[in-house]
Amino acid sequence: MTADDLVIVLVAGLTATACGLLGPFLVLRRMALLSDAVSHAVLPGIVAVWLIGETRAPVPVVAGAAAFAVLCVLGIDAVRATGLVASDAAIALVFPALFSLGVLGITRYASDIHLDLDSTIYGEIAFTPFDTVTIGGMAFARSGVVLACVAVLNLVLVTALWKELRATTFDPQFSRVTGLRPRLLSRLLLIAVAVTAVSAFEAVGAILVVTMLIVPAATAYLLTQRLGAMVLVAVAVGWVGAIVGHVAALTFDTSIAGAMGLVCAVCFVLALGIRALRRA
Repeated sequence: MTADDLVIVLVAGLTATACGLLGPFLVLRRMALLSDAVSHAVLPGIVAVWLIGETRAPVPVVAGAAAFAVLCVLGIDAVRATGLVASDAAIALVFPALFSLGVLGITRYASDIHLDLDSTIYGEIAFTPFDTVTIGGMAFARSGVVLACVAVLNLVLVTALWKELRATTFDPQFSRVTGLRPRLLSRLLLIAVAVTAVSAFEAVGAILVVTMLIVPAATAYLLTQRLGAMVLVAVAVGWVGAIVGHVAALTFDTSIAGAMGLVCAVCFVLALGIRALRRA
C-alpha cells in the first residue's frame, strides 16, 4: 500500500469518525434519510454562488452548499416541530422543494454553463492525495485536515452535550419538562450533520457520506442497546469499511467509495444475522 493509499484510507476513516459520532442519534430519532436530503438540498446553494460570484471554485461552492444544507435541516426541524408531520415526512417535504428550486435555477439562469457537481460537491475520494495544503512546512491532504477538524468538533459537541442529547433522544417530552430544550439541541445536532455532510461531500462523494452516516449506525443499533457503545461501534464499523473496502477496491480494480460502502453494508447484514440468532 502506497502513501497515497494511506491518505485515502485516512480520509475515509476520518469521515467514518465524524459521521459515526452523529449517525446513532439520527437512527434513534428516525431521521436516517436526513443525510440524503442534504445531498440534494445543496443544489440551489451551488447555483446561488454562480449567480452572485460567477465562480465554480470549491471553497465558495462548498460555503453556498453549506448555507442551504443548514437551511434544509432547520426547515425540516421546523416542520417536524409542529407535531402535525412525522420526521420522515418532514424530510420528504423539505428537500424536494429545495432540490426543485436548484433545478429551476439551473434551467433559468445557468443552462449555458457547466456546473461540475462531481468535482465541486460529489467528489472522488481517489483524488484526495493530490489536493494538498501546507501546514508548518509539510504538505497534508486538504480534505483530511478539514475532516479532522470536523471530527474533533463533533466529538466536542457530543461529549459536552452527551447527557442532554441522550435525554432528548430517548424521552423528548420529559426533557422538555426538565428544561433541557430538546428543540434547540435537535437543531444543533442537525446543523452538525449538515456541516459534516457538506464538508465530506467534496472529498469522498455524496454516496459514501450517506453510507457512513447511516449504515454503521444502523449496524451498531443491532449489536448493542447502550448509546455509548453504539457510537463506538458505529465509528469502528466505518473504519472497517474504509480499510477493507479500499483493499477490495485495489484487489478488484473497482470504485473505492463503492467498495467501502459495500463492506459497510456487509457488516450490517452480518449484524442482522447475529441479531436474528440471538432472538431465535
